[in-house]
Amino acid sequence: MSFKPVYLVEGKRTPHAKAGTALKDIQAPYLGAYLVRNLLDNTTIPNDAVDEVIFGNTGTPAKYPNIGRVIGLEAGLHKKTSGYSVHRTVLQDWRPFHKRYLKIASGRSDIIVAGGVESMSNMPLIYSKEMTELFMNVMKAKTMGDKVKAISAFRPPYLSPIVAIEQGLTDPFCGLNMGQTAELLARELGITRAQQDEYANESHHKAIKAMAEGKFLDEIVPLAYGAKLEKLLATDVGPRDNSTVEGLGKMRPYFDRKSGTVTVGNSCPITDGGSAILFCSEEAVKKYNLEPMARMVDYHFHGLEPERMGMGPLHAMDGLFTRTGMTLEQMDLIEINEAFAAQILAVKKAFTERAVADKFDIETLWGEIPAEKLNVNGGAIALGHPVGSTGSRLLVTLAHELKKRKAGYGIASLCIGGGQGGAAIIENLIK
Repeated sequence: MSFKPVYLVEGKRTPHAKAGTALKDIQAPYLGAYLVRNLLDNTTIPNDAVDEVIFGNTGTPAKYPNIGRVIGLEAGLHKKTSGYSVHRTVLQDWRPFHKRYLKIASGRSDIIVAGGVESMSNMPLIYSKEMTELFMNVMKAKTMGDKVKAISAFRPPYLSPIVAIEQGLTDPFCGLNMGQTAELLARELGITRAQQDEYANESHHKAIKAMAEGKFLDEIVPLAYGAKLEKLLATDVGPRDNSTVEGLGKMRPYFDRKSGTVTVGNSCPITDGGSAILFCSEEAVKKYNLEPMARMVDYHFHGLEPERMGMGPLHAMDGLFTRTGMTLEQMDLIEINEAFAAQILAVKKAFTERAVADKFDIETLWGEIPAEKLNVNGGAIALGHPVGSTGSRLLVTLAHELKKRKAGYGIASLCIGGGQGGAAIIENLIK
């Protein structure tokens, strides 16, 4: 089957804010609806011409079980435009990527808006099983005596909460949370605390420099917030201009208190944010006189053992290079999500060291990932990692930076909870 070209016409994102700060009162769908509206308002595409809206989200709120549909309607799209939501821990916003890629490439759709949103501030605390059963027994009780009897079963430990975000970021098979998987890689591959802190410090200073130079102005849509929407957030809340290796070195290990090397300083922060991309077929590009930013070349997903999920980008990029026949050298820019400094450094090692590549069954040593090409405007350690949005955020940032540099090809990749990785290559069309 021959595939039609798929174009990335435009991509936008919200500013990122650490959970519990500026964006804490904005529910997930509203981090995406205004982005969709912005994308379409800058084209001649009518509201009833969009075929589908697909959004990823991890902490799906009970009030908005189908965030994709809510975003489409809230953005003012026609009721006939279908919308749905997807979930693949950390990479759920790339599920829409491959689905809309195939739909447009196969000719089934012409215009799709895809992306991801995450309000990590609003991920709830959950009652224990015992407390939930007590509530149910009280509700089922028919007489006052029965209600009193049910309530009398209460014990203070029943109120011990279950933290949804912690539970959601812990793998059910290996029992490790994501930070612990980073600790495992650091120990196995000899990645030191100093190396991690140096990498994290560099991420902050790259992001601060990019902000000072206005690098994110084209990709960020400012967001009104506050009780009366009287405030405007136009830049990311997270990058630290006062970051130093010495300061990072004072932070205590978080996931292994006794002998660990992974800290909150060399890890990504818990973050609120969203991103959206307008994808079109060649027919739609011509019909609506659009100027695409990039062409989607190909994508690849790959699985591995959950306890080493941080090596997902290694497998995904290796698989993508193998399938396309392209190489690391051909990539002008490389975006790899910085879940943890240890995880990024581990991936870099496997690209150049035979023993590490063999450990992960990688045949080809693709070569050194150049520092001047990798996460050139900082990564998630500084910018944050709203898990439902990060995959599409990487593509948004990559497309805009390729455009600024009039460069050729770029690759974006990230690890996925549960032991997976995803990667995509795009070709810049604005030169």
